[in-house]
Amino acid sequence: MKFSIERAYLSEYQALADVIQTVWKGIERKDWFVADEPESIRCLLEEEKGIAFKAIEKNSGALAGVLIVAMYGNGEENLGHDVGLPKEDLDTVAHVESVAVLPEYRGFKLQDSLMQEVEKELVLRGFRYLMCTIHPENIYSKANAASQGYKVVMTKEKYGGYIRDILMKNLI
Repeated sequence: MKFSIERAYLSEYQALADVIQTVWKGIERKDWFVADEPESIRCLLEEEKGIAFKAIEKNSGALAGVLIVAMYGNGEENLGHDVGLPKEDLDTVAHVESVAVLPEYRGFKLQDSLMQEVEKELVLRGFRYLMCTIHPENIYSKANAASQGYKVVMTKEKYGGYIRDILMKNLI
């Protein structure tokens, strides 16, 4: 199979959310992944506080995977607050909110391809840091993030009681 990585837009928010929900439903350990709700994806894209990319299988045109990134500025949701970044750096922090690849398309390094594309976009926009959270026991996601240059900078309770490792990558 061959794939293209493309920017996703507001009009596609429900399809993005459907992929995320499908992946979440197939996860054995539900506490490992907090799935973005359609409304939160819509708001991020509509208010231009986020960007999204999608992986499309070229032959069928099927949506194979998605990546949602948020940009919270100085807002309290910014993980930069958690790790003690100076206030002047908070506008240069973006968050990977969700990455989801449908099971039938796994094994093609789509998460890596999606991440590489979003990182290019963020650098062009002047972002310096990309952060994410991963459940401490989710060795698969942590290994994937580590292979892309992310480092665990702290472990903390987030999202209403979920313990998460906070990871960060310097983009420049």
